[in-house]
Amino acid sequence: MKRELFDADHDLFRESVAEFLKREVIPHHPRWEEEGIVPREVWTRAGGVGLLGHGVPEEYGGTGLNDFRYNTIVNEEICRAHASGLGITLQNDVMAPYMVGLTDDDQKKRWLPGFASGELITAIAMTEPGAGSDLQGITTSAVRDGDAYVLNGSKTFITNGVNADLVIVVAQTDPDAGAQGFSLIAVERGTPGFERGRNLDKVGMKAQDTAELFFDDVRVPTANLIGREGCGFIHLMENLPQERLSIATCAVASADAMLQHTIAYCRERTAFGRPIGRFQNTRFVLAELATEVDIARTYVDRGIDLLNRGELTVEDAAMAKWWTTELCNKVMDRCLQLHGGYGYMMEYPVARAWQDSRIQTIFGGTTEIMKEIVGRGLGL
Repeated sequence: MKRELFDADHDLFRESVAEFLKREVIPHHPRWEEEGIVPREVWTRAGGVGLLGHGVPEEYGGTGLNDFRYNTIVNEEICRAHASGLGITLQNDVMAPYMVGLTDDDQKKRWLPGFASGELITAIAMTEPGAGSDLQGITTSAVRDGDAYVLNGSKTFITNGVNADLVIVVAQTDPDAGAQGFSLIAVERGTPGFERGRNLDKVGMKAQDTAELFFDDVRVPTANLIGREGCGFIHLMENLPQERLSIATCAVASADAMLQHTIAYCRERTAFGRPIGRFQNTRFVLAELATEVDIARTYVDRGIDLLNRGELTVEDAAMAKWWTTELCNKVMDRCLQLHGGYGYMMEYPVARAWQDSRIQTIFGGTTEIMKEIVGRGLGL
């Protein structure tokens, strides 16, 4: 069924994204999973065909397309290709609002051309070994010293952490100011004292580099302050709804991709002399999943429209994030079950998809935190 959200231009863009993934990503992804990282040249190739830099003005090398539907198409096609190693979604959906909306003219000139071309890979560093969902527990500090900040601390679970050329670090700039004491500071590759730890060994998303970061008396120019000093939390809260909606788009696309794969499998796989899809239990399970995925997609499409109109609320995004990611895990689990023993074999796509999806109810804010946000929005 054609989705009203997209027009003919979006359909053409989807074809180009699918073709890029077919040519440049799908044949190589198994090797990247073994190596634990996607080669940098894939980023520049993606930038060369317009997959990066949505929202970046054309004067800085971007597409100038400030339309989240294009971001969504990239996300959906990556999920359909089972290409979980690509950190492009982080660059387009999470980093772009900071890089475009919070940078000054000089910062735009320095960073945006490479951001759009794929030559400058970015990451955001919030989580610490002792501070996950509770961002006010962040202890990484940035002390003003003349025309520089001196950064000390560590971060963990940082997506694009190995490849990143520029990391926006959430740091405490005034320990006595509470929530108003945090700022966003951009740390560039090669800055003395900035070190990367190991590429973390995860349950899923094996090809996506996720690293620990360490800051030991790192001197960062005050010109690298992103947004306003002391407004780090405000900036984060303003941009988290888009990040969470992005996660929801991926959750629905991943669930749908595996559902379609499983339906095809159930038509072919036989037991007791007939395809397993002919058994009532199988049909009922797939009917339930198909219904819920369609409902989730409808809600997320509404969220995309609201985001494009500047009307997406924190609560809207939290609802979308927790519901779709929990549904995605349910779909993956049911689909694996319908594959029987083969579903537990890593050579089958459902096994890898099951592993990859598990993190979605955790990153970007756990399901529990999302429900807390929704509950507070109800005045409770």
